[in-house]
Amino acid sequence: MNQSAIEEIVRQVVAGITSAPGGSTARPVSAFSAAGNSVPSVAHVAMLTAKEHFEIKEFPMPEVGDDDILVRVEGCGICGTDQHEFKKDPFNLIPVALGHEGTGEVVKIGKNVTRDSAGNPIGVGDKLVTCMMFRDDPDITMFDLNKQNVGEADVYGLIPDDDVHLNGWFADYILIKGSRGSTFFNVSDMDLKSRVLIEPAAVLIHAVERAKTTGILRFNSRVAVQGCGPIGLLCVAILRTMGVENILAVDGNPQRLEFAARLGAEHSVNFMEHKGIEALSGAVKASFGGHLADFAFQCTGSPAAHSNIYHFIRNGGGLCELGFFINNGEATINPHFDLCAKEINLVGSWVYTLRDYVTTFDFLKRAKGIGLPVTDLVTDTFPLSQINEAHEFALAQKGLKVAITP
Repeated sequence: MNQSAIEEIVRQVVAGITSAPGGSTARPVSAFSAAGNSVPSVAHVAMLTAKEHFEIKEFPMPEVGDDDILVRVEGCGICGTDQHEFKKDPFNLIPVALGHEGTGEVVKIGKNVTRDSAGNPIGVGDKLVTCMMFRDDPDITMFDLNKQNVGEADVYGLIPDDDVHLNGWFADYILIKGSRGSTFFNVSDMDLKSRVLIEPAAVLIHAVERAKTTGILRFNSRVAVQGCGPIGLLCVAILRTMGVENILAVDGNPQRLEFAARLGAEHSVNFMEHKGIEALSGAVKASFGGHLADFAFQCTGSPAAHSNIYHFIRNGGGLCELGFFINNGEATINPHFDLCAKEINLVGSWVYTLRDYVTTFDFLKRAKGIGLPVTDLVTDTFPLSQINEAHEFALAQKGLKVAITP
């Protein structure tokens, strides 16, 4: 019998002895781990110590308190936020352990932790993801880095931690601190790539919910998605999963446009093939059979792209701007011609709510159920030791979603 078979038997035995009557879960007095699933004495963390430079550091494995969870990292996607921090440190966070699109396996768990933030049982061997939204305020719609109470809830992979440093998913272990209001979910029924995509997909679930408040986004809407990086591509997938079929993808990268078609975009426009906004908006109109878009999603961080997108939208149409997580500069529009005279319905979207996060689980399962190849979005993986190379690779747009694995 090989080691993996032994470990599986142990997990089954542990699950059996920890299940208490009535759906509760019994715990021994102290934190425990699965037998055969030994935890090393040190953890490795990719610490961003300077611009464009991660350094792999060793830290002592921390004690797991009664409200804590120790997770062995299985994978973490590289977000655009990570790339901004890697290149420019716009939030002045260095030194910091990054990585917030992560997932892994519970290897130790405190005696007080029996259920996740949705009320589902959780234990050793389960797969877990974290959410940056506060447990005590599930309706919060944005996260303010300048709030003084930010330390009351751990934001994994974004806020420096002077305590144990195991608070970013670019590592081989991460410590989830339940006593600080952390939100976490048992996602054992999802494959690894789906779990890596949960956090970025939640951004789009929230954006689509914001778009729906305009009353314009319907099954038969003509929808333009500008910017087909991972965020825009997930936007296409969510729209298609909802039943929207008349989707146009706008980007300058043929690989991204091809993948947008696989995810459900019926039309595409490569902006590199059109000089000037009149030619570009004409291509958009031609793609929709002589009509402009009813609704558009602006998914890039480019001020010029924001300026352009008003020309893609019909009078009385709608726009959701979600591409600016950080300040990328000013965009120039003509308030009369672009907004007022056309009576554009404009909504902004930033991050997500806790409820959007839970909805994302259902989206990923539904997308898989109807045959959308969403997990193919994860095109490249790098080991933790090559995290600098991975960020340079992602910045060069050589893949779609790039992930780090221990």
